Amino acid sequence: MSPQFGPHRWSAGHHRNDDTERFRGARFTVADLSGARFVDCDLSGVKIVDGYLADVDVSGYVERLVVNGVDVTAYVESELDRRHPERVQLREIGSAEGFRAMWTTIEQLWTATTARAERLPESLLHERVDDEWSFTETLRHLVFITDSWVNRTILDQETPYHQLALPQTAYSTEDAVALGMHVTATPPYAEVLAAREDRMKLVRDLLTPLTDADLGRPCHRSPAPGYPEGPRPVAECLAVVMGEEIDHHRYATRDLTVLESRHTP
Repeated sequence: MSPQFGPHRWSAGHHRNDDTERFRGARFTVADLSGARFVDCDLSGVKIVDGYLADVDVSGYVERLVVNGVDVTAYVESELDRRHPERVQLREIGSAEGFRAMWTTIEQLWTATTARAERLPESLLHERVDDEWSFTETLRHLVFITDSWVNRTILDQETPYHQLALPQTAYSTEDAVALGMHVTATPPYAEVLAAREDRMKLVRDLLTPLTDADLGRPCHRSPAPGYPEGPRPVAECLAVVMGEEIDHHRYATRDLTVLESRHTP
């Protein structure tokens, strides 16, 4: 992906918990943190000295991760690229045609994965693995991503959110409800799938006539109230959408493997 299409991590600004800085610069000495769980936390600059790390699972944006004096970042990235070549395809996008090809890849990945999921009982599609989003919740979040970065930002719609859209956990539930989202709802899988298919078609319809000149057009509306303000080019918005699609597909397939192991036909 060319530099102007580079990935960014967006958060919802004031929707964060007011107590987020309580542990900034904290020092834990001879402390038992076994079983601790850090969700959507900024761990940049963290240093662990003489720690005991066994069965540790780390996921997220990783840059310069050093383990026992060895920078393992490049290895992790190259292994992810090997397992998920769509990551490489996304980084190498440099044109409107590249975005169309990337979306075709995403549609193919999700078509296969959705068919795989639907071989399970519906109850499992609503079941969380290790407290991560269920398959149904993941689809709802991707509806939110499309509404935020396509409908609102690129297409400049003020309140485009589907009622079944599910924002990130850091986003205020009260604010999401005010925007028309029923975040605590437990809709049937078929309803969520219909919303998801509608939003995927929306992206396809947007990309079909897209030209290289369109990619640089600035979008002035933020993805959702509370996000950082400022213009973003169409290309950047599309890159966020496709990056989210790829990342959540990886999480979904990981968890489907666990759910399949629980299911005895």
